Amino acid sequence: MRWLLMMWMVLACGTARSEDMHVAPPDIVGVLHRSQQTQLDAMTPADPASSRVQTVRASFDKLLRALGHPALSKVELRVVRGETVGETLQGRIVVANVGLADLPEGERIFILAHELGHVMLDHWAQVGRLYAKWVPGAVVQQETDAVADRLGRDASALAYRQEFEADAFALSTLRALGLADQHVIAAFMDLGWRGDTATHPGTRKRLAALRALAPDWRPM
Repeated sequence: MRWLLMMWMVLACGTARSEDMHVAPPDIVGVLHRSQQTQLDAMTPADPASSRVQTVRASFDKLLRALGHPALSKVELRVVRGETVGETLQGRIVVANVGLADLPEGERIFILAHELGHVMLDHWAQVGRLYAKWVPGAVVQQETDAVADRLGRDASALAYRQEFEADAFALSTLRALGLADQHVIAAFMDLGWRGDTATHPGTRKRLAALRALAPDWRPM
């Protein structure tokens, strides 16, 4: 959710340029959409013909078939190179790093299922509603300056909750496919032990949340 940090910067800066040009300022949902589109446009696609991309896509397609939910009918997968491991943008575009092909399938499935969890749980719409609550009209500086800090706190709290929910969805999906819980721990270890950020709870909190939600969790 690096785009969330970009959004806070937009709110802090306001939309003075649009106002100076006498262009009607956008609403917050439009700004959200454009900020994510900017992020998508900056990503470098991996070679679609490569075997690694095909491996990632095969796991993704396997998940779509297994879940078989109408909400996934318009989901798009983009396999990229660069720093992004996995991300869901605009509520329907799953971005996956080509490096996921190098992981065991169980780990790859968990990471992709986490991103699909964001789609299935309608997290994009939740984000839009939260931002619209704080910025109900046009995005103009005198309005956003007054709420940016409080919106930032609420957005961070929502992002944490959504990450926990997507983790729980991914664990449930992993089990439904008959894959062992140990792939969850392995995936977190391969991603690297991380602390809290503005948009993601740290590894320790995420594992603790999974244990609380699934008392029968068997990570080892």
